[in-house]
Amino acid sequence: MNPIPVLELSNISKSYADRRVLSGLSYSLAAGEYVAIMGDSGVGKSTLLNLIAGLDNPDNGEIRIDGKSLPADDEAATLLRRKYLGFIFQAFHVLPHLTLLQNVSLPLLLNHLPLERASTMLATVGLRGREQDFPYQLSGGELQRVAVARALVHRPRLILADEPTGNLDQETAREILRLIRAEIKANGASAIIVTHSHTAAETADSILMLGKHGLTPVSPEDQA
Repeated sequence: MNPIPVLELSNISKSYADRRVLSGLSYSLAAGEYVAIMGDSGVGKSTLLNLIAGLDNPDNGEIRIDGKSLPADDEAATLLRRKYLGFIFQAFHVLPHLTLLQNVSLPLLLNHLPLERASTMLATVGLRGREQDFPYQLSGGELQRVAVARALVHRPRLILADEPTGNLDQETAREILRLIRAEIKANGASAIIVTHSHTAAETADSILMLGKHGLTPVSPEDQA
């Protein structure tokens, strides 16, 4: 018997006003698989992540996470997202009025899990001893480290990352990418990273190109 995919997209379509962004897209992501999605600006990469995360609803089709249909109801989608997903945003979305420890503890609190792992994750991302600092005291690279720690702290089944290194200098970006890959593999999570960066995409197990014909694998020869 084949294992249930972590993510299944079946005939997903999405339009905004008169513009069709996604049309009839289907895809399956296996457990432990880490893929990068690339494509031209405006092709629908961020839209696709938002649909998978339940932050927006498709016009047609079905999204299943761990075999469970992603509900259109906001409250039900929030509960599923809270349990199964970790989202790393380009703009960090770290809460400014909370300490670093409080920010990283949020997914644990919401899922009624022990809070000790929050300190462990901050140490893992190189922020040991900074637990009581506030976001305004951090650099952009450090803020992204907090965002990574928060996304991974509850060991979600699926990690979604939207241009996670877009605001970072090259060296910090490399460090963040190494960290994301290491944590994904250590926890046996599946992951999708959306990026314009070939350097970022090459950290994934495989690369997919999003275009009008859906998601197309990029061969190693094309990557060279």
